[in-house]
Amino acid sequence: MTGSALHPHLQLSGVTHRFGSVIALDDLSLCVAHGEFICLVGHSGCGKSTLLRAIAGLETPERGCILIDGCDMSRPESFVEPEARNIGFMFQDYALFPHLTVENNILFGLKRLARPAAQARCREIVARLGLEHLVSRFPHMLSGGEQQRVALARALAPQPQILLMDEPFSNLDRSLRDGIRAETISLLRELGTTVIMVTHDPEEALSAGDRVVLMRSGEIVQEGSGSDLYDRPANAYTAEFFSTFNKISGLCRNGFLETPLGRFEAPDLADGQATLHVRPHSLCLDPDLGGIDCTVVDCVLMGEIEQTLVAVAALPQPLKIRSTRRSRLRPGQRAQVSVIRDQIFIF
Repeated sequence: MTGSALHPHLQLSGVTHRFGSVIALDDLSLCVAHGEFICLVGHSGCGKSTLLRAIAGLETPERGCILIDGCDMSRPESFVEPEARNIGFMFQDYALFPHLTVENNILFGLKRLARPAAQARCREIVARLGLEHLVSRFPHMLSGGEQQRVALARALAPQPQILLMDEPFSNLDRSLRDGIRAETISLLRELGTTVIMVTHDPEEALSAGDRVVLMRSGEIVQEGSGSDLYDRPANAYTAEFFSTFNKISGLCRNGFLETPLGRFEAPDLADGQATLHVRPHSLCLDPDLGGIDCTVVDCVLMGEIEQTLVAVAALPQPLKIRSTRRSRLRPGQRAQVSVIRDQIFIF
């Protein structure tokens, strides 16, 4: 299911918000389907967290509307308070109450229920997330991973129709992050929860969401599946956000780009200056493929990957090449570098 479904769960139209003279959200529109998992990604200050806060009702947009199941939440005359939106919010620092036990942290979000119903719901979510042995502990007695799961339990306990997550895995050690993220996403998909997750990690965005929404300066630059944005970036900003590139300037003429690495088809570009973008793994040092003469500057083993820097006479900067093959080249050695032509981008 995509965000363009006829009856979106969440619809934002022309949402604009400022902080003084700074435009945080600039005429932004987005549709999210029921049960869809959206990853909001972009550099710091691009408006990701402001967008979450506007959806939650913690910020009131100056202009535009936010509809949940067709009901307008955000206009002054129809503004719905955060606690009445049935939206869960999981903060980056988890925001657990330090003076409350795990059980009481979870119960805090269930105040609208009668005590017996709240306790039953608490027991249900505690069992679902495997937190039974932690219910009497306080937040300072928990590991980072345990705090994350308690924060998730508290957010899910009221059974929100939409869950907003602001960098939920960024405080975890890398050794724990992948496992806890996979476990969390699996649970949310099983529950059918509509999720909008903010992340600054390109790899996390590409792997976690049904759809990735890349933002810059309060606007959506490109949205689509992870493979859409990685394999078919619409512009240089998208390409460079999700990957490292060698960038080679060239001159476009008559549908071809002339560069020091060769001549490349560019049928959609007007004549003039353009830039060839080549990922490090799209360059080869295989002598059987021929290519452009180069000199090895450095060769470093990085675990699974070997990274080689080579200098080409006509280029001001060395090219970065990454491969799972071991070339074992030494600085000063001569070689030839070639480009995998179906893996390049020209902007």
